[in-house]
Amino acid sequence: MKILIADDDPQLVRALRITLAAHGYEVIAAPDGAAAVTLAAQAHPDIILLDLGMPHLDGIRVIEALRGWTDAPIIVVSGRTGSADKVDALDAGADDYVTKPFQIDELLARLRALARRSAPASTGGSDPVVRFGDVTVDLAAKLVTRAGAPVHLTPTEWRMLEFLARHPGALVTRQTLLKDIWGTEQVADTGYLRLYMSQLRKKLELDPSAPRHLLTESGMGYRLVLG
Repeated sequence: MKILIADDDPQLVRALRITLAAHGYEVIAAPDGAAAVTLAAQAHPDIILLDLGMPHLDGIRVIEALRGWTDAPIIVVSGRTGSADKVDALDAGADDYVTKPFQIDELLARLRALARRSAPASTGGSDPVVRFGDVTVDLAAKLVTRAGAPVHLTPTEWRMLEFLARHPGALVTRQTLLKDIWGTEQVADTGYLRLYMSQLRKKLELDPSAPRHLLTESGMGYRLVLG
């Protein structure tokens, strides 16, 4: 699997190149935003690790440029810790956000989870269609529509909605979602689930500030209410 690292910190790039190569990944690197867009178009990486604060082209602009032609998973790896930066990155089309400094085991777990979700799905029996409000979730086709119009979800947003849709009405704990989305219960919940749920509500709820279907169970997890 080919990974593009876009970061202007040569020491971090070197460390990631060595570590990821040791785990079987093919690594290519770009030192700035403009080079990242060019290299991605030439090499077609399977996953992209992207810093936000790069020269020549800001990371958000890079995400927007990439999303114009590729659905390859994008993980933002940034020292920016503000929720606004995370929301901007997710809105632009990023699939995940890791804050520097980070544990390499956590990054590897997220890479594995994204790789699994990016792999072609095996064919099998038909999956149900789940409906709530004016939203239809076709689990077999991995298609979401709202009032008949398609809704674009990032791979991580889809994974979270899919899990809830497969367990309608049930309380799904944060630990369960973390394990399903990132492949391990050891990934700390530092607000990522809240961010992804906020994004889903913006896209699927009539009033995101007063959701009727994508509900938070305080201190426990989330629940999808149909109807």
